[in-house]
Amino acid sequence: MKAAPFEYVKPATVDEALLALDEHLGMARVLAGGQSLVPMLGMRLMRPSALVDINGLGEELGQIEARGAETVIGALVRYADIETSPVVSERLPLLRHVVRFIGDRQVRNRGTIGGALAQADPTGEMALACLVLDATIVACTLEGERDIPAAEFFAGSYASVLEAEELLVAVRFPPAPDHCRFFERGRKHNDFAVLSVAAAGSVGEDGAWTGVRLALGGVNDRPMLAAAAAAALEGRRWDDDVIDHAAALAMEVVDAPDDVRAGAAYREHLVPIHVRRVLRELAHRERR
Repeated sequence: MKAAPFEYVKPATVDEALLALDEHLGMARVLAGGQSLVPMLGMRLMRPSALVDINGLGEELGQIEARGAETVIGALVRYADIETSPVVSERLPLLRHVVRFIGDRQVRNRGTIGGALAQADPTGEMALACLVLDATIVACTLEGERDIPAAEFFAGSYASVLEAEELLVAVRFPPAPDHCRFFERGRKHNDFAVLSVAAAGSVGEDGAWTGVRLALGGVNDRPMLAAAAAAALEGRRWDDDVIDHAAALAMEVVDAPDDVRAGAAYREHLVPIHVRRVLRELAHRERR
């Protein structure tokens, strides 16, 4: 099947891109890497009146910057750039690690962080990493910018709180916790995740953990923070009882789907098992 007819717009600046989005009254779509959008156009799951190609805006949207304590990644930064960036490696090692689970080399050479977040795939690795790292998504219109915490950005399956005339321009990250861990279970290599778990935190000299964040992917209609589980881990030394309790609390955010990759009951069965494993590996990694 071929895509339905649309107008092709290639802006030279961010302002031109915003003007195009505004002029098409919510019927335009932004093309960055195109790894998700192009197949959807081909299947006519999307029928935009215009396609706004921002690939020429790398100077404005394609940078990775250390700005004081914060790390800012432009929306057009490719997965491959994240994977090889010294700034990301030093400041956001979880992000660099997670990228390696996304697709294959061809996908990582084209896919972008902004496109991944705007796609809002409930199994998306980048969305989960941004959630557990407490990132802020920066969206822009002709009227100005707004900051959207990652915890408030995802509205449902393949849906975000971005308005039709908004362009996602950057992602800001605060200083990352000292330690992190990521796990993903899929049916086969490069397939969409059946379940994913990300955890991060810092540990003091007394062995107590602080700044703990725990997030799950593939078990709801959006990536979910397991806030109650993280609270049970905060300020405590982790033994098996503490970890088991947190794993049980993580089930509070699970409303698992049935789909072609796995049933809801199977996903629910996996959650406490892999949350326990991730937390034990995170704790053991610190003690070594």
